Formats: sequence, structure tokens, C-alpha cells
Amino acid sequence: MRGLAAEGGIRIRGITLRVGHTPSLSRWRGPLPLPRGAREKKPLHFQLPRTGKRGKREGPARRTLTVDARLDQTAFNMTDFADRALLPAGLRDILPPQAEHEADVIVRLMSCFAGEGYERVKPPLIEFEESLLEGSGAAMAKHTFRVMDPVTQRMMGVRADMTLQVARIATTRLLNAPRPLRLSYAGQVLRVKGGQLRPERQFAQAGIELIGASSAAADAEVVVSSARALLELGLTDITVDLGLPTLIPLIIGDNGEGLRDALDHKDVATVAAIGGPAAATLVALIEAVGPAASALTKLATLDLPPAAAAERQRLAEVVQLISRAEPDLTLTVDPVENRGFEYHTGIAFTIFTRHSSSELGRGGRYSAHGETATGATLFLDTVLDVLPGPQPLRRVFLPLGTPYTVRRRLRGEGWVTVAGLDPVSDAAVEARRLACGHLWQGDKIIAAGQ
Repeated sequence: MRGLAAEGGIRIRGITLRVGHTPSLSRWRGPLPLPRGAREKKPLHFQLPRTGKRGKREGPARRTLTVDARLDQTAFNMTDFADRALLPAGLRDILPPQAEHEADVIVRLMSCFAGEGYERVKPPLIEFEESLLEGSGAAMAKHTFRVMDPVTQRMMGVRADMTLQVARIATTRLLNAPRPLRLSYAGQVLRVKGGQLRPERQFAQAGIELIGASSAAADAEVVVSSARALLELGLTDITVDLGLPTLIPLIIGDNGEGLRDALDHKDVATVAAIGGPAAATLVALIEAVGPAASALTKLATLDLPPAAAAERQRLAEVVQLISRAEPDLTLTVDPVENRGFEYHTGIAFTIFTRHSSSELGRGGRYSAHGETATGATLFLDTVLDVLPGPQPLRRVFLPLGTPYTVRRRLRGEGWVTVAGLDPVSDAAVEARRLACGHLWQGDKIIAAGQ
């Protein structure tokens, strides 16, 4: 019962029960009447209200919940614990050793980026809404938490993405820095709600931004640097999916009513039906989706408007440059994908691995307050899920009174020292209780035993 209460569930006047994930139960947000059996320590029977899509009660229950247990005062005391442990949907505590593992991965990523000339910046967690969401930032407005600044009475936004913050720094604080400007960053972001593939609302990001370079070499560098950083972490089977979110508007102009969703879902029948004069070209673009080499061959046969043809040529150049730098990196092309690339102005990309259904990162070309830029963001929650877990640390227990010189020496040898704060009768038992595999005894380290 203790573990279940800690996870949350249905509140029943004094106790929280986990009852399942049926749609009606998961939307219930109110107290249920506590029957007489709770006082008499008998099996409990609850009539569960039926709720609609907006959480409103729609009528009598369709089923009865029977709790096959005897409740006593201990169970009722679990409520305070559950209330304090329960977090909003999409938020979580990261505990040892995962928290340290995440910090170590970030350090390693930043080291990889620094080795390629990217200098780290640290924007604030929250800033004024107008600067956070202006220009290309408007695409993130629906994901952004807003609060009123009690000092200035102006609206502020909690960052939902760090890319545009770095762009602001580059075009204000670092306006006079030499171009191209290479910047890196890492930090937490918060979003109003999670997505289907990423239900978390708060997660860590790490990335790079290349400001003031418009060449195909800049696009390729960002892709290669991001992929190399992931490979150096130990990830395998990485695929980069390249896209051209600006291509479709260059072909159909403003006549995309209903087409955008059909293209994103690769719905050939609908595109053919409503695509008008461009239907054949749009269907051919969908059919070109696949490995980069075959996709470029198919794209080369299409008769495109001059601006769209220039984008196609740019894509071919970037693919060639990436393949030269990382010949073993798998590249695919999706010339019609637009979801998640609303503020991008050129070649965009998503990084995947076959070991996860979620994306490892994404990036592409955009406008940094009027200055051309390209960049990439890595999603640390997915990266950590794919990486092997943290390696066990060599922990040694030092009984009370162990000299500080011993602590310093052992730490210099790579040990994690856990000092005893009170006398104990059995140091080995205490070492095991504190998750130490070894202990200091008789001027040497010995195994703590089983």
C-alpha cells in the first residue's frame, strides 16, 4: 500500500489508491465517499463516478471498485506522504545515481562541443515574454509558461527551448563578437504539456548554435558535431533524417489549406485529391522519402520552381559534406516533414537511434533576430534512456575517527569515501547499510562482505 500511495491515484477521503488507467478513472479529480467498511476494517466497495472527456461527471458509475484489504490507521496516515511525494504530470525527481549520471553526460557533451570551438553560454531560466517569444520565438508561445513579474508588472515566460535565448545573446550581448559565432549551452526547459513521444514537461537540453554563417558547410558542421558528440558518448546506430520545411511553401505558396496535415502524415490519396496543379509533384516528394542517396536521385527528376530547386541543390551539397566527414553515419531525407520545424528557414534535421522511438535531438537553419544561424538541440532524457546506466562507484566506509589524510589519499586514488559520524559495533554491517562495498580497517581497505 505504501508504494501505491506514493505513486498517486484516486483520493478516497484519507487514502490514495492506485486503481488503474482506464479513461474514466484517469480523468477523475474528486473525493469518493468513504463507506462504513473503512471504519470496521472490512473489504471496501466504491461506486466510481463516470467522467467525460472534460472531466465532468456524466452519470452513475458503470463498475464497482472492491479493495480486497483491511485498512487500519497506518493506511490513513499515508495521505500526508502521498501529498508531499506527488508531482504534477510530466515532472519528476531524478534520484541518485541517475542525477549524477545526467550531470556527467552533460559535462562530456560540453567537452565535445568545446573541442570544436563552441563556447558555453548560460541564459536565465525566465525572461520577459516579449524578448523570449518575439520573431521566430512565436512558434514556442503555446509551449511557454507565463507568470507576472511582481517587480515590473510585466509578463515573463519560462523558457520552453534554449535555442532562441542563445540567439538573443548572440545578437545583443555578443553583437560585436567575430562571426561566425559558435556557442554551446545546457540547461533545463519547461513546457506547458508533453508530447506523445516525450510526455515529460521538464527535461534537460544541450546544444550548439552557429551564428552568422550561411554556407552549406555550416549546416553540415552542426549535423556532424552533434552526431560525433553522441557517438563519443557511446551511442550506436544513429540516423540523421534531413528535411526541407521551406520546400512545400515554395511549391504551393499560400494554397496549403488541408495539405500540410496530409503531407506530414504522408497521406498520398488526400494529397492527390486536394493538391491541385501541384498534386503530382507533392506525391512525388512523398515517394522520395527514404535513404539519402535514393531520395536525392528522385528529387533530381522533379521540375521545381527556381527557389525550390535551389533548396534541393543545397540539400544535396549538405548530404555530400556530411557523408565525407562521417561516412558511416546513416542519412535519410524527408522533403515534406514540417512538424516541429515551424520557425526554421532552411535545412532541418532530426537525430534518431533504432534503440529508441523518441528523437535524440533536432536542429536546423533559422533566423536569429535577423541574422542567419543554424544549430542543434539534444534531448538529454532520450539520450540517457539509450545510454547504459551509471557504473557502480567504488565506495569505502571510513569508521568514525579515520584521519582526514586517509580520506584525501583515497579520494585521490578514485575512491568515494563515506565517513561514519557515530561509533558502530560492526563496521562491515554499517558499510553495507550505506551501500559501501569496502571499509577502512587496520590501515587498509577490505571488502565489506555480504
